[in-house]
Amino acid sequence: MGSWEEFYATHLPPADFEDNRQLLKQFCENHLKDQSQNIVLVTSGGTIAPLEHNTVRFVDNFSAGSRGSASAEYFLERGYAVIFMFRTKSLEPFTRHFSGQQFLDMLDIIENGENSSISVKPDSVDVLFPILQKYKQAQETNRLLYVNFTSVSDYLWLLRAACECLAPFEKRALLYLAAAVSDFYVPEEDMPKHKIQSTGAPKISLDLVPKILKPLVSSWVPQAFVISFKLETDDSLLIQKSREALIKYNHKLVIANILHTRRYRVVMVSPTTEQEIVLSKEQVHSGLEIEEPIVNEIVKRHEQFQKPDQ
Repeated sequence: MGSWEEFYATHLPPADFEDNRQLLKQFCENHLKDQSQNIVLVTSGGTIAPLEHNTVRFVDNFSAGSRGSASAEYFLERGYAVIFMFRTKSLEPFTRHFSGQQFLDMLDIIENGENSSISVKPDSVDVLFPILQKYKQAQETNRLLYVNFTSVSDYLWLLRAACECLAPFEKRALLYLAAAVSDFYVPEEDMPKHKIQSTGAPKISLDLVPKILKPLVSSWVPQAFVISFKLETDDSLLIQKSREALIKYNHKLVIANILHTRRYRVVMVSPTTEQEIVLSKEQVHSGLEIEEPIVNEIVKRHEQFQKPDQ
């Protein structure tokens, strides 16, 4: 595994990097003026690791961005400005509630010659209205910025750019790193230029992606409240791995979860405590999302973190 410095030195930024950096800079500058405004970077969805320069094949993971997109909505409800950094075509705040077909089924065409129009079906208004209202409020107050990535390289370039813009917020900045970042990748110098041909079984050597959390916590946003996630399939490893991450990277909190129970159980692991959040069957059936109590608890901890004596 190379260092993170070597990674940036040997991987080009995404083609739209400068445009996104300017968007990040402007968004942060606008909110920095308000000394009471907290800001959160929510990363969401999975990264791909391309196998070719002209990418046809790649290594991916299952993440659809459910946790990140839901959490972004709850941070907006709690008054945060939100940078939502997400995998292209993964779930996004507000639109996550509808598939394309579900949304189209909510609409009716009113035929009236050249003046035909579209309306929302009466039985869909109660569903669509509160979501649209929250979306419009976020847009009108300029508290939501979308930035998208695809590859692990895109993600790491944009993450560093976002941290540069968030650093002046000091303790008002919160990083909620929910993206499923690739652990392995093919270095650019080892990638074939064109599509790997299917004339025989290819031999692919993967390197470890450098761990960016350490420079992020120690150098890029040293005063921010940084949260990472730990997903495991073996419950016996969950707390141990979370504790190891906290010791190694010195951030504030790990949200630990098991693959098959992640939608109704997580454990918040801090350097000194463990707090379990579990939804009952009744809560799940009522439509409560676990991201709501997760965000509520994080906001409480972030407020405590910002007090002068902390």
